[in-house]
Amino acid sequence: MLSTAVQILAFALALLGVLGATVATLLPNWKVSINVWSNIMTPISQMQGLWMDCVWYSSGVFSCTMKNSVLSLPAYLQTTRAAMVLSCMVAAFGLCLASLGLKCTRWGGSHRAKGHTAIAAGGCFILASFLCLVPASWFTNEVITAFLTTDLPDSSKYQPGGALCVTFISAGFLLAGGVIFCLSCPGKRTRRPDYTSSSNPDRPQEKALQEKPEKDQEQRLYSSPSKLPQKDIKDSYSLQEYV
Repeated sequence: MLSTAVQILAFALALLGVLGATVATLLPNWKVSINVWSNIMTPISQMQGLWMDCVWYSSGVFSCTMKNSVLSLPAYLQTTRAAMVLSCMVAAFGLCLASLGLKCTRWGGSHRAKGHTAIAAGGCFILASFLCLVPASWFTNEVITAFLTTDLPDSSKYQPGGALCVTFISAGFLLAGGVIFCLSCPGKRTRRPDYTSSSNPDRPQEKALQEKPEKDQEQRLYSSPSKLPQKDIKDSYSLQEYV
């Protein structure tokens, strides 16, 4: 199992990934259009996010409009919405599991149970990372394709915003934390021999070594016919005298 310092590092990376994914989901600058005009009431920046569209005027006024109609949104935007919300939920669940799988915590069960919990947390972080990467890549591809293929003037085109950068960085943090937690597989422990007869493990061996020469001597004595025990020799003499 990995050391405590490496697990804490993985937990910190995963926590940064969860916070970054949550912030990126709420940011309005997924795609940005920059316009520079001399008129004071003309917008100089238009931003579109997953939940709202915002306009920044040259006078310093910042106004946002919520996207209330779900059916009017394009398919890639609806998919990105659902995937980012699901990614935040899965990553938050992974943080709960990771707090149980850390070696520095007292809760979570035995050494082996903590290892399995850490592996489950790593799987949640990896899944959350892919749920961030796939919709963000699709969203970026749609924005770049629309920027290069449409015949609109440059003032009406959009480019990828800062929320996409935050999403990709958060997905990288989640992936790194998940891989480290998945390496927290509990190793096999070697069992020590149990000595039930005595508390000192050397005494049974000494006793066996002392008894072994005595047994060998008795076997040699009884195996040779010429060497009989003293009791048998006396019995044989008494029988001869009697005869």
